[in-house]
Parts: sequence; structure tokens; C-alpha cells
Amino acid sequence: MFHIKNIVKHYKSGSDFVKAVDDLSFDINSGEILAFLGLNGAGKTTAIKIIAGLVDADSGSVETAQGERAGVLQISALLDGHRNLYARMTCRENLEYFGVLRGLSISKAESRAEELLEFFGLKDKAEVFAQKLSRGMQQRLAVSVAMMQEPKLLLLDEPTLGIDYENTQLLIEALQKLKSEGVAILITTHELSIAENLADRVTIIREGKLVADNINPRSLQQEATYHYQLVLEDGECPEFKALANEYELSIVDNSVDSIDQSLLPELLSVINPAKIVSLTKQQPSFEQIFLKHARSSSC
Repeated sequence: MFHIKNIVKHYKSGSDFVKAVDDLSFDINSGEILAFLGLNGAGKTTAIKIIAGLVDADSGSVETAQGERAGVLQISALLDGHRNLYARMTCRENLEYFGVLRGLSISKAESRAEELLEFFGLKDKAEVFAQKLSRGMQQRLAVSVAMMQEPKLLLLDEPTLGIDYENTQLLIEALQKLKSEGVAILITTHELSIAENLADRVTIIREGKLVADNINPRSLQQEATYHYQLVLEDGECPEFKALANEYELSIVDNSVDSIDQSLLPELLSVINPAKIVSLTKQQPSFEQIFLKHARSSSC
């Protein structure tokens, strides 16, 4: 487990200081995939760079479960969707080079490279130059490079950016295998379907502050207020139209969407039941629930 504790980071903007990360605290467990979400400018990338040790926080710390400050060899990162590979080196050469750069012996780097080529489905591309690989294969190679020193925490900023469906699925399978081996994985993504289907837990920040934590994306909808859609045989009922206008509801093609549950009894009371074609509960999408949290400072 890793504890991110009370991280604060300011940046100078003109004559002012802007707080990019504001007393941010959360945990990530071994063998867990955490989706770290927020709108553009929420402070996600700054926070990840601090966790990775690439940017110094003004205050706060990243600690292990034992309460010790996390070391750089325990954490590895792939940031901003960049692949950070040497284009004119083969897959094997990239892995071995970065392995030695991160402190592995030559023999250990060679054996670890073989393991990762197999693990990420790149064994048949071992002697191919990185520049000859597809974008999806480059991304898998970049993640395998990030795993060379066997980190306990892997940070991935937009890991599926710009790659096709097949390679996205292959990458997801590899991340799930890493999770099963006990690696803690933190991902940021604007592809909310990836977060919803891959992550065990969701954390959301807004303006550098934590606004939602410990959310299971598969049960996220349980938190939402359900709304209803009402379809009428004839939308010209004067009493109904008056109430709809009062509550700022739009009638489009005899249909009214997004009716709050609390308004439903009053609306139904002025309609002849025979004039109702259908009444449907509208289930909120993952995107709607995410936006509810990301656009509001309260959970």
C-alpha cells in the first residue's frame, strides 16, 4: 500500500501563485487499479508527477505502508501518453538499456527483458526497431519499460491515448495480470469507459482537491438521484404544460425527460392516466455521475 498524504503544490502565474494541488490525500493498495479522474486542469498530472518524484511538492509526502518515504525505485511512471522510447533501438535493446539505467545488472536486465517481452505479447517483435511498431505496440513496449525495475506502484497517465481497440484490450489484459501479481496501478484517463471497466476504485479531484474517493465504478450509479421520462399521448394538457413550465421542464414531441422523483406525483396528478404512453426510470450513466462529482466541490 502507498499513502499519498497532504500533498500541496503551488505554481507561479504572473504575480500570483496558483494552487495546483490542494492538501491531497488518498491511498492505493497493492493489487489494485485506481482510476484517478478529473476534468482538464484539475491537477491530475501535477499530482502524478509529485507521486513519481519528478516534481517536488511544497508539502506532503508519499509513503509506504510501513510509514517510510517511498523510494524512486518503488514507483515507475508513464506520463502524458508519451512513449519515451529510442526509435532506432529494438524492443529488446530499449528494455535492456532502461533496465541498466535503472540499476539492474546486465544479466538481470537481459532476463527481465525476456520476461516482459513475453508478458506484453512482444516476443515476436523483440528485434524490431521501436519506430517500426504500431502506436499500440509502442505503448505496450513503453509500459514494459516502466516495469523493468519491478516497481510496486505503476503510474499511467492516459495509457490508451491514440491506440486502437485491439491494442487497448491487449494493454488492459496486461494491466490486469500485473494487478494479479500485486502491483498497485494508478491510471488517469479521459476515456471513462476504460475507468469504468478496468478500475477497482475511482478517486476524483477538482481544482486540486479530493472530491470523491473509495468509489466502486460498477456501483457508482447507486449514489445518483434517479430521474424519469414521461411520454404523453397528447402534450397539450394546459395544467400539465403550466406545471412543466413552472419547473422549467421541456416538452419535446410529447416527451418530458429528466423529471426529478420529487416532482413526479404532482405532475401525474394533473394528467388523465389514459393519456400516459409510458413512464420510464432514467438510469444515470457513469459519465453523468463523474461530471456530478467533477463539477461540484461536494461529494
